[in-house]
Amino acid sequence: MDTQLTYLAWSAFLCIVLWLPYVLERIQSQGLGTVLTYPENPPAAAAWAQRAQRAHLNLVENLPAFAALVIIAHLTGVDAAGGAALFFWARVVHAVVHILGISYVRTLAFAASWVGMLMIFFSIL
Repeated sequence: MDTQLTYLAWSAFLCIVLWLPYVLERIQSQGLGTVLTYPENPPAAAAWAQRAQRAHLNLVENLPAFAALVIIAHLTGVDAAGGAALFFWARVVHAVVHILGISYVRTLAFAASWVGMLMIFFSIL
């Protein structure tokens, strides 16, 4: 498997596990029994858990475009490893700093992941 597909697989894995922090916080704060039901007026999650959920949702929103670009690059024989690496590592940084609440670094990491996708897009063209 080539490098760009490897980064796509790792990005998918990041998306697969990024829900864990906020779900585990809910279980820890409310108990498993409560989390498995639909309680009326559940307490708000901790601020860091809310940020973790937003980081996950942001990756969910960006992963399809990244996946499409990587697959197109792979099928057309274009080397997009640099853009794929930038996307993945920027998304790791984005998730960590988003959960920690580091605003400006979060934005820079998001922008870097976007640049990674643009790199792939323009290498395809």
